[in-house]
Amino acid sequence: MKRSGLIIIALFLSINLFAQSEISKILYEVAEAPSAQRIEKDVRKLVSFGTRHTLSDTVSDTRGIGAARRWIKSEFERISKDCNNCLEVKYQKSLVPKDGRRILQDTRIVNVLAIQKGKQYPDRYVIMSGDIDSRVTDVNNFTSDAPGANDNATGMAGTMEAARVLSKYRFPVSIIYVGLSGEEQGLYGGKSLAKELREKGVEVVGILNNDMIGNIEGMDGVIDNSTFRVFSEAISMKMTDRQKNAMRYYGGEVDGPSRQLARYVEKLTHDYMTNFRAVMIYRLDRFGRGGHHKPFNDEGFTGVRIMETHENYNRQHQDIRTENGISYGDVIEGIDFDYAAKLTAVNALTLASLASAPKAPQNVMIGGAVKPSTTLQWDSDKDKELLGYKIYWRDTTAPQWQYSKFVGKVNKFTLKNIIIDNYFFGVASVGKNGAESLVRFPGKLIPSK
Repeated sequence: MKRSGLIIIALFLSINLFAQSEISKILYEVAEAPSAQRIEKDVRKLVSFGTRHTLSDTVSDTRGIGAARRWIKSEFERISKDCNNCLEVKYQKSLVPKDGRRILQDTRIVNVLAIQKGKQYPDRYVIMSGDIDSRVTDVNNFTSDAPGANDNATGMAGTMEAARVLSKYRFPVSIIYVGLSGEEQGLYGGKSLAKELREKGVEVVGILNNDMIGNIEGMDGVIDNSTFRVFSEAISMKMTDRQKNAMRYYGGEVDGPSRQLARYVEKLTHDYMTNFRAVMIYRLDRFGRGGHHKPFNDEGFTGVRIMETHENYNRQHQDIRTENGISYGDVIEGIDFDYAAKLTAVNALTLASLASAPKAPQNVMIGGAVKPSTTLQWDSDKDKELLGYKIYWRDTTAPQWQYSKFVGKVNKFTLKNIIIDNYFFGVASVGKNGAESLVRFPGKLIPSK
């Protein structure tokens, strides 16, 4: 090989190594940054409002959901002040009419948003959410104390803490930190925001919904502070019948965008967190139950639910009481704040990585039937910050991507002697900073010439 060729290869490798260290440095910092003490302080403040029921007092400065959301907004504004007004803080509102079931009178649902604009792609967003509201046994009891310490003051406090951590950095892509309301009454806050984003044509890379991230003592008798769950739907509900029919022959039943986001969360946790493991759950949510990522999924957005592994139902949706020696109620004593901080770190890692990554490959296609090799093809991207692409593949029964190959800044590549029948494939974009996009599963066949 000529000397010039060796120099080019050495230069490319040095650039790639620099890129890996650049993004890795940030992610290692982010993984250690969330504070259990700050999260505890925020959870205690949210609990101090007595109840945050969707239909509770909106006028008082000390009790009810109105006081809670005003305080959350003021905290986001405080965080923004500390980063030279890097956050746009605002309410997003909708009116839900009386339904005689869980909405007893016409109710204004108010979400609180803090938007950290990206420096290169301000119109592309990643989102982290927590829920503001709480409840007791009777879903329509809006006067009794409903501290909602774990469900879901922890998710809300984690979202605020992620804003504190990540607002110290500048990212290419925008981040939205949001407190959603009306979750217990029918996921109304998520429905309102998801509908608005869809109607405005907003590009959303992914949504991380955090709902109960502080309990480690389960009803099953297990105490576990080393794992958490990521719930994700298999395929987008916006798939066409033609796409679903193609899936019968080409695969993809467990490779929708939300499932790729779950894998992304799991991989980052494995790479950057110590003694902490993501458990991917292959269903939209807990059996027969729902969370605030669902409305975003319903609108075709990519989204997952992140939460504790072992739930304690004595501490969920319960009147505060003691019966037969058993304490009921979602009180502050049921929370492990170090665990909540670790789950917050998982979110911050994922947000930071996605907000640093180029756009995922578009129009990914595949070919290789009755051939000894597999070819993937995708649209070229003019992004000057793009380093190239990485092809992933795995056994058809494997939950996570097992093999990968960086192929450079090309839009077509053949994996020699990798037989298409035996694996699933995907393609991710890689930025010059080392950050990777979500993996994109091929949606169609490469046209024959």
